Amino acid sequence: MAPGPQSLEPTWFIDSDSDAVQAWASQAVGGAASDPVAVAERLFYAVRDGIRYDPYRVSRDPAAYRASAVAGCDANWCVPKSVLLVACARARGIPARLGFADVLNHLTSEKLSESMGTDLFAWHGYAELWLGEHWVKLSTAFNIELCERFGVKALEFDALEGALMHPYDERGRRHMEYVRERGSFDDLPLDAIFATFDEIYPAMAAADGKRDPAFHG
Repeated sequence: MAPGPQSLEPTWFIDSDSDAVQAWASQAVGGAASDPVAVAERLFYAVRDGIRYDPYRVSRDPAAYRASAVAGCDANWCVPKSVLLVACARARGIPARLGFADVLNHLTSEKLSESMGTDLFAWHGYAELWLGEHWVKLSTAFNIELCERFGVKALEFDALEGALMHPYDERGRRHMEYVRERGSFDDLPLDAIFATFDEIYPAMAAADGKRDPAFHG
């Protein structure tokens, strides 16, 4: 389905009209041509590697999920990073929205699996950009340094196939398995995300901030 006008408009979370997002996008794009694919590629790598992955940054403060706030971070997790990519794309005239899916992480640490009671990670976030007359799904969760450390293939920008989590790591072990699509959203459904988190991870909600820094999205 072709994008509607809402895919280019700022929202409270995706504040693409803010000075912080406009500046971040301009610096990321640099001298790239106005071609949407070239712009999207630069934005993808800027978010992927410019903001390292950190699972400790899961905040309950809605303001922490505004793209302008994420632009000032040196580390964050998949959902805020996706919000920033969507906002930067809109700031540069590329229709964009948020996408979510539940994934099984087969490389989750034993400690984290025990504390969560599951290997299921709900509401893994990624960005969807309208490129070449179709929606392209792009996950920027894991920065290159983290991928190299854990022996996981870094996701590379692909304007045709997109860039979603690899099913296997560099050693051929099962890694990410997408098990449920949550859908596409023009703004961040934060209340729904945390309602699910509270239902699936009650122990983690009670022990907020004490989670193991495992490799997940």
